[in-house]
Amino acid sequence: MLNDIFIAPFADMIAAPDFLLQVLWEGLVSGILYALIALGFVLIFRSSRIFNFAQGIMVVFAALTLVGLHAMGIPAWISVALTLGVMFILAVSIERIVLRPLVGQPDIILFMASIGITLFLIGGGEIIFGGENKVMITEELGIPTGDTVLEPWGGLLILQHLDITVVLVASALVAALLAFLNYTQMGRAIRALGDDHQAALSVGISLQTVWVLVWFIAGIIALVTGIAWGARAGVSFALEVIAYKALPVLMLGGLESITGAIIGGLLIGILEKLFEIYWGQPLLGGNTETWFAFVLALFVLLFRPQGLFGEKIIERV
Repeated sequence: MLNDIFIAPFADMIAAPDFLLQVLWEGLVSGILYALIALGFVLIFRSSRIFNFAQGIMVVFAALTLVGLHAMGIPAWISVALTLGVMFILAVSIERIVLRPLVGQPDIILFMASIGITLFLIGGGEIIFGGENKVMITEELGIPTGDTVLEPWGGLLILQHLDITVVLVASALVAALLAFLNYTQMGRAIRALGDDHQAALSVGISLQTVWVLVWFIAGIIALVTGIAWGARAGVSFALEVIAYKALPVLMLGGLESITGAIIGGLLIGILEKLFEIYWGQPLLGGNTETWFAFVLALFVLLFRPQGLFGEKIIERV
């Protein structure tokens, strides 16, 4: 038994390094998508202290909107632009109708409001687009669907062009977000609001403008993630469950840490794939990807409740 846990998996990695590369690549693809979704949670929480329970359904709603608009005969990239417009209108509506009247309310009230947004989007999505599964417009968007076969160490490594595109686009979006937050006036305003609400408001930073902006950024993230996951697994309300795989990323990296969201997403994506292939399937019959990330995050929280990159909060009572 000890051999199967501590020796055999590593021996398999050494014996078939090409297969190990395949596993690491697939974990990287999943991890960067987890990190992207987690960034949406982190940005909204830092600016408004709201844990956005609706981020998962926003992924579904954005993907459904894109597919629905294209089904009406609208060209693919025009549908993308219109979907971004819909997400902007959604951001403005959430700020005006939900957040603005709840300024100063306890955190639990804001969290319940995000659950209300989730239920509204689920109902609205089913009424407008129906509940049946749909196919992402991959080819219409010009996303490649072939594969590249490499032979490292005389073995076999298959890189799906879709996965390569996902990694490149998601990496570019993460880099653009980091540049925006660090080098633009509005990005610094978002960071200031996350660091100290009262100080940020005292120097004239508009709370309403920042809220609209971060919810719109979360909408952009939702659309990119919806296209990526929709191209791989189809467009349905089941994507909401996939989006919540970002929760252990937040638990691992810290709810307020942008760096933690990125590194935590990559770690969980790679580690859950390694555990599934080398430990889960031989020892536990597989399907460990559904729970491994949550167990790992729980283990980290036992020793570091604020996450690996979160700041320790000390309150005077």
